[in-house]
Amino acid sequence: MKTRDRILECALHLFNEEGEPNVSTLEIANELEISPGNLYYHFHGKEPLITGLFERFQAELAPLLDPPENVELEVEDYWLFLHLIVERMAQYRFLFQDLSNLTGRLPKIAHGMRLWLNSLKRTLASLLARLSEDNALLGDTQTLGQLVEQITMTLLFSLDYQRIIGKEGESRVVVYQVMMLVAPHLDSESRFAAEHLAQRYLET
Repeated sequence: MKTRDRILECALHLFNEEGEPNVSTLEIANELEISPGNLYYHFHGKEPLITGLFERFQAELAPLLDPPENVELEVEDYWLFLHLIVERMAQYRFLFQDLSNLTGRLPKIAHGMRLWLNSLKRTLASLLARLSEDNALLGDTQTLGQLVEQITMTLLFSLDYQRIIGKEGESRVVVYQVMMLVAPHLDSESRFAAEHLAQRYLET
């Protein structure tokens, strides 16, 4: 693995475990057993490190947020989509542990995060629209718009909420919560299937 990638991996691990504000570039260099000058050669401070990790996060999620429009989706595909989204967010959880503080300190991250959130919400709206067109999802445009906002907030803050109340943040819990948000808006058959699947997902 190249030194630059090793630095990013180490920074990601330490940021996730200790919280980004509590980790210095010196600690990262010491953890990697390289000189601070070597680290500085690749990243001129902590902000470029955070930006590099955020850009990698965006790149890994990009294919999920641009699904082909002509692909036929089964019910399970929607939940798999959510699972993959939450997995990636958990992998980069430091970005969401104190989002307002992070974006307040780093305008570039704030701008990128707004763009990413808009992309996420567009994708969620598109997927819900497909369910609506198949008559599996009930509700007018305003209701579905509010549902997109609720799902987005759950995705953003559920892992951190679990941590705050003393639990280990689990991706399956987040997916379960989102499924239970969507379930009341489904037709009776789809709702029963979603609730049953959600319970199985939670117990897995």
